[in-house]
Amino acid sequence: MARAKNILFIMFDQLRWDYLSCAGHPHLETPHIDALAARGVRFSRAYIQSPICGSSRMSTYTGRYVHSHGASWNGIPLKVGEMTMGDHLRALGMGCHLVGKTHMRADADGMARLGIEPDSLIGARVAECGFDVFERDDGMLPEGPDGSYDPDGAKAYSAYLREQGYDSDNPWHDFANSALDNDGNVLSGWFLKNASKPANIEEQHSETPYLTRRGMEFIAQAEGPWCCHLSYIKPHWPYIVPAPYNAMYGRQHILPPVRSEEERDNAHPVLKAFMQTFVGQAFSKDHIRDAVIPAYMGLIKQADDQMGVLFNWLEETGRMEDTMIVLTSDHGDFLGDHWMGEKTFFHDASTRVPLIVYDPSSDADATRGTVCDALVESIDLAPTFIEVAGGDVPSHIVEGRSLLPILHGKQTETDREFVICEYDYSGSPLAETLTETVRDAVMFMVATKDWKLIHCEGGYRPILFDLQNDPDELVDLGDSPDHGEIIDMMYQHLFRWTRRTAQRTTRSDAQMIDMRTNSRGRGVIIGVYDENDAPLELTVKYRGRKAHAFTDRKPKDASGA
Repeated sequence: MARAKNILFIMFDQLRWDYLSCAGHPHLETPHIDALAARGVRFSRAYIQSPICGSSRMSTYTGRYVHSHGASWNGIPLKVGEMTMGDHLRALGMGCHLVGKTHMRADADGMARLGIEPDSLIGARVAECGFDVFERDDGMLPEGPDGSYDPDGAKAYSAYLREQGYDSDNPWHDFANSALDNDGNVLSGWFLKNASKPANIEEQHSETPYLTRRGMEFIAQAEGPWCCHLSYIKPHWPYIVPAPYNAMYGRQHILPPVRSEEERDNAHPVLKAFMQTFVGQAFSKDHIRDAVIPAYMGLIKQADDQMGVLFNWLEETGRMEDTMIVLTSDHGDFLGDHWMGEKTFFHDASTRVPLIVYDPSSDADATRGTVCDALVESIDLAPTFIEVAGGDVPSHIVEGRSLLPILHGKQTETDREFVICEYDYSGSPLAETLTETVRDAVMFMVATKDWKLIHCEGGYRPILFDLQNDPDELVDLGDSPDHGEIIDMMYQHLFRWTRRTAQRTTRSDAQMIDMRTNSRGRGVIIGVYDENDAPLELTVKYRGRKAHAFTDRKPKDASGA
């Protein structure tokens, strides 16, 4: 096998780590993703850096924590000047291209301040998270009384649907994400009661097959070393899937929710507020889980089938021989676990994601088909890609660790003791519910293999889970007097992380080391009383010099004479 020349970076949206058969799901069979795992390494402890689409993706694309890049919620722009994997890879001669979703919002104010024209090449890359766009599809075109959530959402896809005869002012909603009754009424996929019905679209025209074809179209025409970010929209809500996938799973395939009455009755005030959100209350009801989870599983099954189409095509075209394939997700989905829906808290259902890496290099032969339980973060992908492209990781900018030493059997662990996840809910209605200021509506998770601590600003006690004895995270030990030392240890981890140097991105570590001594030879003499107290070579410019007395000076006239 040749060394990896290209990178196919596949990301699903809202795919739980444990909803794959290779991760142990007893009913959901994902043979094509499993086959990729059999040819590569499956990382069983991979964590995101924020439990929401936008900020999680910005961390993955920059290789930096949310605290560093600042795009802390959906719609908050990534600052102009933040380097992304596209910036790093292009400098190494590898193109970086997008097919699908990023959830990126451009820093329009910053671009205007710096005079960057949005329609210039640089402007387009800044606005698109560092990618050259083959097709962007954030996959969301909801509309309400106040307008559209994202007027540019599913733009090219909607045009494609109209070309296929799906006539509507919003075919994304009316066909790809809704069902139809016998009288021609649209049964919106936004309403969970419709989740079990088939989407009113031919399966080949639905979102996941469409993006798979677009990904193959990009690869077929790509020249030179490339990274293709094939970024899928599903299994993110709306939870609705075309036939035959809507009918593949039923109530008998639904796993019992991971939750307990005691957990809810004794919940930490902030956790309780998340449980009591509208979506949390909805997914706490069995009939809603019964409707949604089979559709969610159907969306995953469709995704796996499309991975089979994609991987077979890569084999036929010879791309499996020179292309690293990375498959992951931006976050998980509670699906009623812990009395919650959605993803915006720190249990593993949300923060732990699938991560499978296939490296065609012969250097990776020894680790094929293995499972690695090292503590891995999504920010580790950027430095991995930089090394694949032949570069040295700029550790003063990129905060992750390359996974190549693990893939090549040189290491079994990363050098980190803990993982970090952050959530800024200051723009969420939940902050109003908890009467939190913008400053205090933030939370942090720090986790080792044994413990997970959640810190909520605003004067709250911590939340603590014993991951060894309570892997389901049902018993909060945050107020246990017997665990004071553990809590102190976890806070020390968190404090150590906050003390890192993350904003000095304009000078490398090597440059900083060089600065320690380079001023000595440039004439800066501090604290030296006598010229003989300093080395001759450092003071040679100050010895043996002659000058006339200032009283003998002859100023030049206005003409310079």
